Amino acid sequence: MREQLKIFCGGANPDLTADIAHALDLEQSLLKMARFSNDNLSVQVLENVRERDVFIVQSLTTPVSEHLMEMLITMDALRSASARRITAVIPYYSYARSDKKDAPRISITARLIADLLKTAGADRVLTMDLHSPQVHGFFSVPVDHLTATSLIADYFVNKPGREKMIVVATDAGGAKRAGHFAQHLDVPIAIVDKRRISDTAVTQGEIVGNVRGKVCIIFDDEIATGSTILETMKTLKNAGAASIYVSAVHGVLSADAVPRLKEAGMEELVLTNTVHIPDDKKMENLTVLSVAPLLAEAIRRIHTGESIGEMFP
Repeated sequence: MREQLKIFCGGANPDLTADIAHALDLEQSLLKMARFSNDNLSVQVLENVRERDVFIVQSLTTPVSEHLMEMLITMDALRSASARRITAVIPYYSYARSDKKDAPRISITARLIADLLKTAGADRVLTMDLHSPQVHGFFSVPVDHLTATSLIADYFVNKPGREKMIVVATDAGGAKRAGHFAQHLDVPIAIVDKRRISDTAVTQGEIVGNVRGKVCIIFDDEIATGSTILETMKTLKNAGAASIYVSAVHGVLSADAVPRLKEAGMEELVLTNTVHIPDDKKMENLTVLSVAPLLAEAIRRIHTGESIGEMFP
């Protein structure tokens, strides 16, 4: 496997890529990235990839367009260098939110990005916890869609107050996701009625389920500005929740999310490292779980032709 499998790192999350390579007992393969005087990006592959099985790891995080372009150019360079198969490993696929035409004269950008990845040279895609699972169908290449639900749920298994735990979905759209999380913990679920006003503002109403005196675990796929989480916490406190934990797969933490979350009064914030969280965004009660073992095992199985589905019985 060491000879035929190559792992390349984009600029979005080098620590995660290093952990994946370590889990596979591989050295990262080398790229040279540079800027021309006109700000154009140049990518050179620094080793032989002819007839190799190549994986390029890149989350679509801020600056999203920069990281996307970096990935597209890298894949084109790998294809030109005669790689046998190129897999785009995208732990966080940010454009999964743009999955429908919900306003006049807009792009369904999730589909556009899927087309661009194929055009650039992606033979398959490996991603994790898409905001809208139907985005999987936008691709005309094979897609392996992993989930970190069990990873995060396992973290809460031994938390105190298990008998009083209840999982909370921030809206009806996330009920299925939160339901799987609750099933893994073997606890009940509550759903909050959310109405989105804009990209950064939401309002919430009634709760379906009893949270009075409960240890509430909010579970969502991602936290961006934190507006949804903050409104959910306010609703839960008004309904008599005893304590509140917040968990999500993708910790985007954009705008002023961090200072707002610090003041929210949660017991703990649990995220994964699909998105790199710099030191200035870390909180005292933040726990970051690594998805590197999951991604490494998926890469190994893709390379050897084994089932990905068997990872999630």
